[in-house]
Amino acid sequence: MNIPESDNAISGKVLDDLLDVLFRAEADPGIRVLILAGAGDDFSVGGDRTEFSTLLAQDPSGEALSALLTKAERLCDALRGTELVTIARLHGRVIGAGLGLAVLCDLRVGADNCRFRMPELGLGVPPAWGGILPRLLREGGQPEVRELLLTCAAFDASKAKELSLLNKVVPLEQLDSAVREWSKPLTRRSPLALRMTKKALNAYGNTAQLAVGSSFDTALLTSVLSARELTRRP
Repeated sequence: MNIPESDNAISGKVLDDLLDVLFRAEADPGIRVLILAGAGDDFSVGGDRTEFSTLLAQDPSGEALSALLTKAERLCDALRGTELVTIARLHGRVIGAGLGLAVLCDLRVGADNCRFRMPELGLGVPPAWGGILPRLLREGGQPEVRELLLTCAAFDASKAKELSLLNKVVPLEQLDSAVREWSKPLTRRSPLALRMTKKALNAYGNTAQLAVGSSFDTALLTSVLSARELTRRP
């Protein structure tokens, strides 16, 4: 996201751009990793509230706003289901919908200056952007996330790490190095094996599909071996 003048607020155009980048990356068999980052001082301050107000003023029926939120759901569904490995590079403010996008990524590293908040209830709206609440509850733990949603309390990188919303916390000047520590070895992995691993992780992340794990494993392994994918050095 490269709109630092708006602190990377997530507008309809940003949603379109992110979807386009994701779909093009998925279509390229040579791409294994997608890094989600924000330019400027903040990762993202969340949904573009100015755009929300404008759409409601232009269309009081709410249809235009509903179309925007449906677009957010499409992006979140695409991130949730992608077979690319996704890495969130976080710094500064990570607010609302920005936190929602981050929590959908496989790996999340945050600078020690991160400040997180889910302010939706304080703004008079439910935390329903993009349908990310189930993932947020699962990743961060129901009691803790309930408290943060209901109180709209801000929390820092250490707290996010404690809640498993971050895998790592590093000094801001080491943030890019931390991302490379993950991305560099991943780019050397077999593309098919990596995508099939993501397919398995996505399937097992859906608890409704846990019962079919055995048959899924068989089909997964068969797919990889049929393509004659050989194990590479770790």
